[in-house]
This record gives sequence, C-alpha cells and structure tokens, in this order.
Amino acid sequence: MKVFITRKIPNEGINYLKNNGYELDIYPHDKPIPKSILLKKIKDVDAIITLLTDQIDKDVISRMDKCKIIANYAVGYNNIDVKFANEKNIVVTNTPDVLTDATADLAMTLVLTCGRRVIEGEKLIREGKFTGWKPDLLLGIELKNKTFGILGAGRIGCATALRASAFGAKIIYYSRNKNDFLNKKLNAKKVSLNFLLKKSDIISVHLPLTDKTFHLLNSDNLSLVKPSAIIINTARGEIIDENALINLLKHKKIFAAGLDVFENEPNINKKLLKLKNVVLLPHLGSATLDTRNNMALLAAKNVHRVLNGKKALTRVKM
Repeated sequence: MKVFITRKIPNEGINYLKNNGYELDIYPHDKPIPKSILLKKIKDVDAIITLLTDQIDKDVISRMDKCKIIANYAVGYNNIDVKFANEKNIVVTNTPDVLTDATADLAMTLVLTCGRRVIEGEKLIREGKFTGWKPDLLLGIELKNKTFGILGAGRIGCATALRASAFGAKIIYYSRNKNDFLNKKLNAKKVSLNFLLKKSDIISVHLPLTDKTFHLLNSDNLSLVKPSAIIINTARGEIIDENALINLLKHKKIFAAGLDVFENEPNINKKLLKLKNVVLLPHLGSATLDTRNNMALLAAKNVHRVLNGKKALTRVKM
C-alpha cells in the first residue's frame, strides 16, 4: 500500500511505516508542497500524512480516489475539510497529547520572557550599553498573586494553568464547558470572555481555530485589557486580530505580548518587528526532539491501524 508524506517528518514515523511494508513517497523539499504537485501525488495513494501548512480542501479531497486516511502531523486540523473527508469515508487524525507539555512549556517561556523583559536585557548587554545595576533598570512583572487567564481549557490550556499556578498565579479560564480538573485542582473559576480580559494580568490563548474563534480577540474586546497585562498566543495567529494587538502594543496600552503564531504565517506583519514590547518566535510550540518524534510515530500508527481495518488512535471528531 502507498503512503504519501507531504514533507519529511522525523525518522521514527518513516521507519515505522517502512518496517510495516508500506511504499513511501515523500516530498523532498523543506517547504509547503505546491498544490499542483499535491494533486498529482494523491490520486492513487492509500494514505497521506499532511502538515498544517498543507491546505487539504474539498478540491484536494475530491481527487483522492483510494485514500482511506489523512493523518495530520499537528494537533490542529483547520487546514483540512474534515466534514467533506468524512463524507468521502476518509478518516482524519491529528496528534494530540504528545505535544501538550512542550507547548505549555513554551507558553510559560513567553510569559517569563515578556514579564521579565529578557529580550531587552539581552540586547542591552550585546550592544554594550549595560553600565551597571540600577534600581529602575528594565523593571518587569512577577507572577505571584497575579491573575492568569486561560483562553481554552483543553489539554494545553490545563497544562499551562498548572505551570502558572506553580508560580503562585491565580487561575481563571474561558471555555465552552466547565473544567472540573481546573476547578478542583487549582480552585480556578470559569468566567466570561470579557471578564477574563478585564481581570487578567496574563492572558494565554489555547483555543483551536474555527469560524467562531477567528478574531475572537479584536479591537472591541481588546480595549478591555489592563495596560499592565501580557498577552500570549501559542495556538493560532488568526484568533487575535493582529492589527488591533499591534495598536495596543504601539500605544503601550498593554505591557507586552508573546507570539509563537501569526495571522498570515509565515509572513510576519512588519509593524510587529519594530516593537520592543513583543517577543516573536517562529512557531516553536511543539519543537522538541521528543515531541516531534512522538508526533511522527503517532501519525504513522494511525495510518497503519486504519489501513489494516482498525480504529484510529486519535481520530478527529466533528
């Protein structure tokens, strides 16, 4: 059976498929595959492993004559028309759980980097401008007794909340459903979006991108945020109206922002590059050796199970 992989993934996943006798075709270039090539490659494959940068829309799925599974090498799946795939009896899977801790770690890295003005301090040293300790040099924000707002109380949101609580922060969260774990473990409170934006000292975004979460944070409700607040996004860039956020940062109406994702990724708004009060990372949320290896292996196992008539380990449910 044939498996097409839209870009080279870690060897754990590739070797697993090879050892189970699959014929692999891997797009050799380290960049998103052009749609014209993708359409040619998928016609007679039994499975495809995709990346978040691949738009697997209705047009693409309709060309899949034999495909039984689209295994997304990501926890998000907004790049795939899952509903249409299901109508075509194609299973869609993702890679949850295995990247939870890595992404939560990065969210806290951004919180601390923003709060303690780490980038500014490091730049001061490198430019030879550090002249000695001063009482008011790069004063930042500590986490103890601060209100930490979690937008999206899923796996990563919960893991981030646990880390923030360990620093002494108080947790509130916005979510469709009440989270008993956060309520009992951290004495967290489920609140409305506007309440969270008004009261939080740190706001950390952990929502999936959907029609309902696109620009969930916008010029209207971002005006509610404290001037001393920090906004962190390790989820999807489109959840925040980037121009509205830039306006807040430019006029110092919030303390700082830490972004691992961007609205038009990989094209970064040039206005962000000019701001000192924002920390920018190149989508590193799951970028650890352990996590990326486990993601590749999980995607490969999903392919193997579905092609052998078994239930996928992590099927996307719509």
